[in-house]
Amino acid sequence: MKRLFSHEPVPENLRGAALALGNFDGVHEGHQAVIGRAVELARAQGHPVIVATFDPHPVRHFRPDTPPFRLTSLDQRAELFAGLGADAMLVFEFGDALARTSAEDFVRELLVNQLHIAAVVTGSDFTFGEGKRGNTAMLARLGSEIGMTVEAISPITEDGEVVSSSRIREALWNGDPQEAARLLTRPFAIRGIVQHGDKVGRTIGYPTANIDLGTYIRPRYGIYAVTGHLPDGRILKGAANLGIRPTFDPPKELLEPHFFDFSEDLYGQEIEVAFHHYLRGEVKFDGLDALIAQMDKDCERARALLGA
Repeated sequence: MKRLFSHEPVPENLRGAALALGNFDGVHEGHQAVIGRAVELARAQGHPVIVATFDPHPVRHFRPDTPPFRLTSLDQRAELFAGLGADAMLVFEFGDALARTSAEDFVRELLVNQLHIAAVVTGSDFTFGEGKRGNTAMLARLGSEIGMTVEAISPITEDGEVVSSSRIREALWNGDPQEAARLLTRPFAIRGIVQHGDKVGRTIGYPTANIDLGTYIRPRYGIYAVTGHLPDGRILKGAANLGIRPTFDPPKELLEPHFFDFSEDLYGQEIEVAFHHYLRGEVKFDGLDALIAQMDKDCERARALLGA
């Protein structure tokens, strides 16, 4: 998957592309419809397909104190876009310059003159340009003036509600990874490098692979049944604590998966942890014996739910 940046020239073989334009943080069912139509349009015309995304998210630029909310990393998005048929991912680096770009210049100067986009497919609610002045009607009008095809895709609805990243975030905040997975069409997953920790888990028979949460959304703190995806392709089943570990001082926010029947060294490796079932909230235990007894129960339940 070729990764392009909006301030760089587009390679000759990717010029004249159909562009799926949006933020596409969740790459959920609605996003997939937009990307799928761009792929369909491009293949019919013999053109390459580029999927755009914004990083950092525009919300982070305008409201920097907003708590972390990302559903995917750039690497995850690139892999998901490739799986949907894209030839490249275009990253719009959202900063002061892009925030001040007028809607007209975004289309004429950036999309056409610099990026050489021949067709754009976007969601019908997409806005762009300084002050969010641009919308799909303006995009279509400007496109007709400069010979760029524009299509707007209506939102996907389920049970009368629009499938959206906001709904997915709400499900995760509420401790409902199954609802999030339904809307995403896959389990929500956090990817990160395994870090060295205080190694308490190893001393009590429950070694964990500690992962910093970075810019990801914080799902409801608690214990989850999870799967771990290793760099070599293996998939492990396990139980994970996501939270601040209230039994230990000082509190430290981490994702700590324990994988069943696994004892290999994962330090320094990048793994992905997918969330399948929420088991319970975080609890502060009086001592290690009480903690271990509860972990025994949590792992037994996670094994059953995961079919281990």
